[in-house]
Amino acid sequence: MIISQIAEINEELEELEIFVLLDGPYDKYNAVLEIHPGAGGTESCDWANMLFRMYTRWCEKKGFKYEIVDEQKGEEAGIKSVSMIIYGTNVFGYLKNEKGVHRLVRISPFDSNARRHTSFASVDITPYIVNEEILVDIKPTDIRIDVYRSTGAGGQGVNTTDSAVRVTHFPSKIVVTCQNERSQIQNKEKALEILKNKLYQLEVEKKEKELKKLKGEQSDINFGSQIRNYVMHPYSLVKDLRTNVETSNVNKVLDGDIDLFINSCLKGIR
Repeated sequence: MIISQIAEINEELEELEIFVLLDGPYDKYNAVLEIHPGAGGTESCDWANMLFRMYTRWCEKKGFKYEIVDEQKGEEAGIKSVSMIIYGTNVFGYLKNEKGVHRLVRISPFDSNARRHTSFASVDITPYIVNEEILVDIKPTDIRIDVYRSTGAGGQGVNTTDSAVRVTHFPSKIVVTCQNERSQIQNKEKALEILKNKLYQLEVEKKEKELKKLKGEQSDINFGSQIRNYVMHPYSLVKDLRTNVETSNVNKVLDGDIDLFINSCLKGIR
């Protein structure tokens, strides 16, 4: 009885500590999460899909809602890319340290010789801020808007009209696609909204880098760095390379149980 009460108290203290750590200027906001496979064809596309499932299961466990903005299926399996908005209190704060490259080692289900393969996929996280709070000016001459036929779900009307929208921002080379809405106008509005958030975040990151240079600090954690290994063969281990936190229960992690890594990063990366 006493042992169980101690465990409950410790759990509540842990939640309180994490809540206190979520004090960044953008931590309270929703988030845009994007996943892109690395080189490796079907193998990497399947790994990207496994990560997509991991994050959607995490959302379900936390009670967060999510909206798939764009999803491109792989030719044989998995996904070529996926973008979704996750809604909830402090979502960006929880997920901000998931940004980076995730590495998988396993026996490939697509290899008839059952050889071990290494796959990579990148995860990008951007705070999703309502338009009224973002002061970003997008010049019409700086963007190109392309429309094409939607390949996602949404009913017969969506899939037989050029309702999907791709917005290319020339100065930053950022490309945003949206095809989940039922009309071209709605997809265009959503894509431009996400573009504004990305441009805003880009400016924030530039200012942070300038500040670190002035302080004489250098960070080894940036987009494109390998942040976590998921090893399924020849042993089972998920290890975060920034905090050295690890667990042997790979399946549990891939089923959305990632709070161990999220919390350790919040405590260790400030």
